[in-house]
Amino acid sequence: MSPTRRDIAVIGAGPAGAATAIRAARGGAHVTVFEKASPGRDKVCGDGLTPRAVAALNELGIELDGAHRIDGLRMIAGATRRELLWPANNRFGPHGAVWPRRALDKHLIEAAQAAGAEIAWNTEVMPVLSDDGTVVGVESAAGGKRFLADMVVLATGAPGSAARLLGAERVESEPFGLAIRTYAPSPRHADRHLEACLTLRGAEGGWVPGYGWMFPAGDGTVNIGAGSMSTMKGFRKLNLNRLLSDYRDLVAWEWELGDFLERPRAWRLPMSVGRRHGRGWAAVGDAAGLINPMNGEGIDYGLESGMLLADLFLAGPAAAPDAYDRIIGERFDGFLRTGRRFSFLIGHPWILRNGLRLAVGTQAVANITLQVMGNLVDGDTPGLAPRVLDVVDGGLRLADPLLRRTRAPAAASRRM
Repeated sequence: MSPTRRDIAVIGAGPAGAATAIRAARGGAHVTVFEKASPGRDKVCGDGLTPRAVAALNELGIELDGAHRIDGLRMIAGATRRELLWPANNRFGPHGAVWPRRALDKHLIEAAQAAGAEIAWNTEVMPVLSDDGTVVGVESAAGGKRFLADMVVLATGAPGSAARLLGAERVESEPFGLAIRTYAPSPRHADRHLEACLTLRGAEGGWVPGYGWMFPAGDGTVNIGAGSMSTMKGFRKLNLNRLLSDYRDLVAWEWELGDFLERPRAWRLPMSVGRRHGRGWAAVGDAAGLINPMNGEGIDYGLESGMLLADLFLAGPAAAPDAYDRIIGERFDGFLRTGRRFSFLIGHPWILRNGLRLAVGTQAVANITLQVMGNLVDGDTPGLAPRVLDVVDGGLRLADPLLRRTRAPAAASRRM
């Protein structure tokens, strides 16, 4: 029996995989998305959508009727608070949203099906390599059924067995993130600002390079969570459940929080990748390390990278992986490198405590912080923010060897 043939085989039905499938299927490609979970699966996430993500969803024609509109960001650093609107003059639009991932992912995968893509649920597959290392399709991990494809798209999120096979694993010397979230009822569920507390302390009283968040969902609940970078001192001892509990105590009165509605769930945030493409394959979204190290956000990058790869495939399948890697590098690599270097810097408690207060303390610096936290900066962004980040990156580049020597053991302490 000969293998089934596809133009594109997508491994993973999250936003990046669905965006790839939508765009490619609408362009006439024969696409199958393979997802190891069942329909309606939930992805643990902060559920926040930046203006950049909303713009990408609009480009895909996804209606956001079920999402809660967000107009800006409230940043808290110690006793300092600053409430800012998303900049109206950015190229992505003036508002973001909160949309629980169970609903967002369902809308995206339904759009992929409507475009003509096939969805294979409860099906775990692995890439199939030819003798010269070219990826030529996928094979069912259970039954051995093989699907040949002109291109395989790795949209698996955090690294797994398929990523390891292709060398698309996190770079051990680079930082990564861990986060935890749950939901709680709150009368402020319709608040129009995301809230981020940038100054958190761990159980031992040390400063945590990360933030706690309150993301109002507009449905009677808020998504409450906290995250940390691996560059913090004592990262191996970090108790995420305790971190979230302590953060809840900090905000419970102001937000009138009820009890947690479900058990808090944690997840990993890969912020680097050894390889993101090769002959016959490319990685998109989290699987390509496309997560902002300064906020842990990656939905917008996932949507954009999926659409880009699909467009390049439709223009020329053989050249698509190389062209994709080059364009993604031009658009994101510089900014993400700066973010990773910055995470080593704030791994030093004194710098973290004083630097983040500065980031919120003045209007001019807070405006730049807002653009960074909103994923509004990349290689194509005009204005002051990218120029400032270029200057910052120059200083961080010089300090990077020392910063890595003092924090790299902590960064590598938990394998992903």
